[in-house]
Amino acid sequence: MRILVVEDDTTNREFLRRSLEENSYQPVLADSAEQAEQAIQTVEIDGAIIDLMLPDGDGLSLIQRLKAGGLKAPVLILSAKRSVDERVLGLETGGDDYLTKPYAITELLARLRNLMRRTETQPPETKTVLQVKDLKMDLLRREASRGDQVLDLTTREFALLEFLCRNAGRMVTRSMILDQVWGMRIEPETNVVDVHIYRLRNKMERRGERPLLRTIRGMGYVLNDN
Repeated sequence: MRILVVEDDTTNREFLRRSLEENSYQPVLADSAEQAEQAIQTVEIDGAIIDLMLPDGDGLSLIQRLKAGGLKAPVLILSAKRSVDERVLGLETGGDDYLTKPYAITELLARLRNLMRRTETQPPETKTVLQVKDLKMDLLRREASRGDQVLDLTTREFALLEFLCRNAGRMVTRSMILDQVWGMRIEPETNVVDVHIYRLRNKMERRGERPLLRTIRGMGYVLNDN
């Protein structure tokens, strides 16, 4: 498996290269955002490890550009920023996991294996159009609508709504949403799920439509299908 390593510190980059090679990965090295974008155009990447502090820009902007350009491979963010808000921002931007420096290489490799395994074992979804009552999602066109109203959703809101639609009629917990939509478990005190549910509900009920999304206090959420 080819792993893109974007790290401007020579010592850290070489350490990651050796560690990856010793664990049967093929590292593709880049010391800047520009080199990373060039590498993506010439080599098929199975995963990426991206440091947030780069000489020609920040890693979050790089991740956004790579994802917008069609990168499907999971991204592990490396950063010295340790606050919950910083980690949430990294995951919101398109990162699939977040590891703070200094880190243990055993933990980095374990997280990388988990991301690779999640990608490999993810069951193919055959449905490309989902509908719950008057709510409709076209996954190929990346469009969501309720009745004749097109919903203006962010990438994360779209992913959250897709997860809710695929589990319509069943309660999903915050932990399930964090795992399936954000790709990892964040500290329980974070309110990122509640914030996104609030925004999603406002967009779905902007014109006074009947509520579809129900909150089960202290437990989770249900997208009603009856």
